[in-house]
Amino acid sequence: MPNRPALLLTAWLCIPFSGFFVPAQAEISEILPRIKASVAGVGTLHPLRSPRNKLMGTGFVVADGRHVITNAHVAPALVEAERGESIAVFLRGPDGVIVRKAEKVLSDSEHDLVLLKIEGEALSPLQLGNSDSAREGQMYYFTGFPIGAVLGLYPATHRAGLAAIAPVYSPPPGASGLTAKLIKRADNPFLMFQLDATAYPGNSGSPLYDGNSGAVIGVINSVFVKGAKENVLRDPSGITYAIPAKYVEALLRKAGL
Repeated sequence: MPNRPALLLTAWLCIPFSGFFVPAQAEISEILPRIKASVAGVGTLHPLRSPRNKLMGTGFVVADGRHVITNAHVAPALVEAERGESIAVFLRGPDGVIVRKAEKVLSDSEHDLVLLKIEGEALSPLQLGNSDSAREGQMYYFTGFPIGAVLGLYPATHRAGLAAIAPVYSPPPGASGLTAKLIKRADNPFLMFQLDATAYPGNSGSPLYDGNSGAVIGVINSVFVKGAKENVLRDPSGITYAIPAKYVEALLRKAGL
C-alpha cells in the first residue's frame, strides 16, 4: 500500500503558486566560476613605479570580450604616457596575475561609466540583462575587489537586496549644501538602484547581477552617487548604489558594439 504521507507531500509540491509552478533556483555557486572569469581589476601600470601595478577598482568584460566596463571615476583621467604609464586591467590566472594594457574608448560622465578596450585575446563577456525589469525586494549579487589594494586580486561576492529605485539626486536641507556639481546633477536626474549591502573601496565598477541567470542589471557605484545622495553625512551609511545596465547598453551602442 502506498505511503500516504509521501503521497500527500508529493501532491503538495505540485500545487501551483499563484497560477504558476515555482521554478527551481540555481545555486549562486554554480555560476560564480564564469562570473569571476569575467570580472577584472582596473588600475594603472607604470614601469618606473614600485609597485608597477596600481589597483583602483573593478570592471567586467562585455560585448566581444575585448572591452571592459567600469566607473568613469575608477579609470584615471590622465596617465604619464611619456613615462610608459597606461591604464590596465588585472585578471587572476592559474599562474598568478595577468596584466592587460587598456585604453579608453568612450565615456559617459553623466552616468559615471567608461568603456575600455583591452589588448590581447578575447575574454568571456558577461551578458547584460533588462534593468527596467528590476523590482524592489528582489535579491542580486555583486562580485569585485573590495579594498583590493590591501586584500589583493581575489574577487569577493556579496548578496544585496534591491531596497529602492530612486533618483540619483537628493537635495540638501539648505542652500548652503548646494554645490555646482549638485546643481548640475539636479538638472539631469535619473533613477538608480539603492541596495541594502555595503560596498567597499575597490568595489566601484563591479557587476550587479541576477544570481540565477548571471545577467548584469547594474554597475556598483559609490563615489558618484553618494556625492549626490549622502552629501550631508559625515560617515558612510552602509548603503550601496548601482547604475542601471541600460546606460551600459547605450554606451555600447554608441561605440558600435
